[in-house]
Amino acid sequence: MPTLIRVTELSLVVMANGKVDFFNDTGGYGFISTDDADDDVFFHMEDVGGEDLTEGTEIEFDIEQAPKGPRAKNVTRV
Repeated sequence: MPTLIRVTELSLVVMANGKVDFFNDTGGYGFISTDDADDDVFFHMEDVGGEDLTEGTEIEFDIEQAPKGPRAKNVTRV
């Protein structure tokens, strides 16, 4: 008998470039502005690693659709 595979969620990941528009060092989160997206993209320092980011820092990241909107993952400094 064949095995039944059920897909419950589909995730689309897109690589993007942007700049840190806002960063809250107390909460460890911020927002990234990009030329490609209408809305800013949320990020959390758990997705960055290393020292805190500052506003204006150029970064590269993947975008995933999270329940509350776009979220940056795999964030790296350019």
